[in-house]
Formats: sequence, structure tokens, C-alpha cells
Amino acid sequence: MEKRGKHAVVLGASMAGLMAARVLTEFYERVTIVERDELDDTSEPRRGVPQSRQPHVVLARCGEVIEELFPGITAELVAAGAHTWTDGDLSRFHTRFGGHLSCSVGEIPDPSALTMLFASRPFIESHVRRRVRALPAVSLCDRHDVDSLTWSGGVVTGARVSSRTEGRTFDIAADVVVDATGRGSRTPSFLETMGYGRPREDHLTVNVSYVSMPVRIPEGLLHEYLFIDMFNAGRPYGFSISRCEHDLWSVLVGSLGKHAVPPATVDEFMRLAEQLMPAHAYAAVRNGAPLGDLALHRFPASRWRRYDTMRRLPDGLLVTGDAVASFNPIYGQGMTVAAIDAIALRDCLTRGAKGLPRRFQRVAARGIKVAWRTAVGSDLALPEVDGRRTVATKLTNAYLDRVLSAGETDPWVCQKFQRVTGMLEPPTALFTPTMLRKVMKPAAATSEPASAPATA
Repeated sequence: MEKRGKHAVVLGASMAGLMAARVLTEFYERVTIVERDELDDTSEPRRGVPQSRQPHVVLARCGEVIEELFPGITAELVAAGAHTWTDGDLSRFHTRFGGHLSCSVGEIPDPSALTMLFASRPFIESHVRRRVRALPAVSLCDRHDVDSLTWSGGVVTGARVSSRTEGRTFDIAADVVVDATGRGSRTPSFLETMGYGRPREDHLTVNVSYVSMPVRIPEGLLHEYLFIDMFNAGRPYGFSISRCEHDLWSVLVGSLGKHAVPPATVDEFMRLAEQLMPAHAYAAVRNGAPLGDLALHRFPASRWRRYDTMRRLPDGLLVTGDAVASFNPIYGQGMTVAAIDAIALRDCLTRGAKGLPRRFQRVAARGIKVAWRTAVGSDLALPEVDGRRTVATKLTNAYLDRVLSAGETDPWVCQKFQRVTGMLEPPTALFTPTMLRKVMKPAAATSEPASAPATA
């Protein structure tokens, strides 16, 4: 691959930063990752990833990209304790969306069309970080704060950083800087200082709180890999239980809106869990062994910084991951959008370095747009969320309700819906003639209701 420069700097060792760094090694002689946290090979949650204690699922497209960038890593993760869903067995899921319990009997028509990986975020990130650290071109500079970017004229030339251990400040020169510092990114104020102005922001206030607890559940107590039954109209509480590595599970209770108070103690957490969860799931959690304290993550609003619509951007600066857009975490799109950003970066660099910032932000926005419409549209289906509901939003949500209704009994609809939410197919896949025939079928013509989820 033809090189585009000598040195690239990535700010932030998040999943977005790690995947971007991997791509940059194909086009730059050296890649330096700057991270404020101390990094090691353990799979412990870290301060710089506040959502790391909450449940994570590697959606289908994210898994494909990670495997493409790091060949063999899926098998490596499984060998180390992760779990995969590859056989299409729908009894492995208890998922309720918009009040509709997805079909939980039988198999999807084509099991090879859809796979999912189950492990905790720190576990996944530690394996990806180990792979990135092993790349000869990569230097990982942890325990360093990013003070500012450096620039000359209309070109970003690097970053000014401070070492937490040595107490010194110095500049790192670079041909390109990638900001992967998350929601707290200071690029908007930096651009304003440079005279470019701040990007406009699209946002939707959701006021959700997620309280999670790691629990060890002995093998055999649960047959499913994933339970999700989040907020419905008039019910501002929801839950999820996600399998992680080995016999570790992440159990979550969430609250929506200003007036729903998240649980503050384990007793409150378990009382809500008993009300929300199927009896066998609650019994497994109750009989499990908690491995840590409750972890609270507040998410006030989904936000998309529209770098793609700015008239001017400085050369040498790219922004990716949550630093651009962050969505209600319950939809599990963050890592997937970061993975799609990494592929967009590779495609743009393949075409050359000229005009890279504008080209990259516009290409990346295509993937963000899909995730944004999915998350925001779903949130606006809830009356507890304040926001403008266009005619298009109302019609889309009404149609999606029909899709979810059909998915209660039809494995083919479940497969198609999961491929769309897993970002393997565009939302237009829900409007094919076959889907329309199934969705518009009268309720009386549907098959028998799905039975309760199987247990081991």
C-alpha cells in the first residue's frame, strides 16, 4: 500500500482509536496512540470508558470488521472465554422491542447470515489493544493528557501532550491527527480557536440512566445469551441481561426520563429486577454471585456533531467514534459505528490524502446517519422523550411496529430485522416485497404465538 505520510497520531485508545490506528498502519510509517489512562493487558474497566461497566454486544457488522482488521481474533476471543451465536437458534434470545417479544422458537432460515459475539467491553478491548500494541509501526503512549492540537496556517501539525508520570509537556508532530477522545472531545472549541467555527449539533434529550452489576451465574441456569426488555410507553423502566466471557453476566436495570429514579442500592436493583424480568431469569440472577458494586451510567442526550456539513475543515485533522456521534447506549451501536468509521478511513486513504478531512467526515456520516435514525426514531416512539416527531418519523415507527409484530412468530422477519439492526443491511431491506407481504398480512393469518423462551 502506498504511504500517505510518515507519522499519524491517534488521540484516545478507545475501540474507535484502536481500529483507526490499525488502519493507519497501512498508510503511515509510524502511528502513535496517546491515552490518558494507564493501559495494560488486563480486561478491567477503565476510567476513560465510563460505559465500560455496562452490557455490550458485538453487533454483526462490528464483528465482521474486527475480524477483517485483526484476522483470527474471533477464535482468540472465544478460546479466552467469549461466546458466539452461530447456529441461528432463536431460543438463545429473549428480546422485546416496542412491546413485541421476538420469536424464540426454531431457527433463522440462514444461520450463516448472522453471527454475534458475547463478551464484556473491557475483555474485547483488551484483546484488540493487545493486537494493536503488537503492530511494529505502533507506539502506545499512555498516562498522557492531550493539552491541545498544534497547527500552522490551515494545517494541523500534531498535538501538545503532558506526561502524568514525568510531569513534562511536549509536542508530537504528525502528518494527520485522529481525534478519538469520545464525547468530551475538545475539537469543536479548537476549530473555533482556529477560525473555522464549531460544527452544528443535532441532539435528542433522552435522560436515561443505566445501572449495571456483574454477576457470576453457574452454567446451566440460563439457556439464553441475551435478554432485553427496555422502555415502553408508560413504563419508564427496563432491563437487560447479557452473557459475557466464561460464566460472567452483566445485569442492567435502566430508567427513562426525569421522573424515573434509577436504583441506588442492590436491594432496590433486585426489587426492580424481580418486577421486570422473566421468573427464570430473575431466579438465575438471584442465585448468582455479584462480582462488583452497582455501576451507574447517565446518558442525557444523543448527540451528532456535524463535521460533515462544515464548509471548511483544516487539513490534517479527522474526528471519529463518540467524538462525532453518540447514541442511546441501549441500541449497542457505538462500537459498530466506530468499526464502520475505520473502514471509511481506509477507503478514503486508499484514494489519497488530498482533501482527506472533508472526504472522510462525509463518508463516515453515511454510517452515522443510519445509526442515528434508528436510535432517535426508536426513542421518539416513547412519549416520555421530548422531541419533534415529523410525519416521516410517525409513519416509520408505525411500520416498524408492524415489522416487530410479524417478528413475534416469523423467524425470517427476525433474521432480516437483526441484519438491519446489526448494520449488515440498510433499513431499506425492511421494505422489500417479501417483507411487505409478511408485514401487511392480517393478524389473524399469522401463525401460533411463540412459546416462552427455553431454559436449560
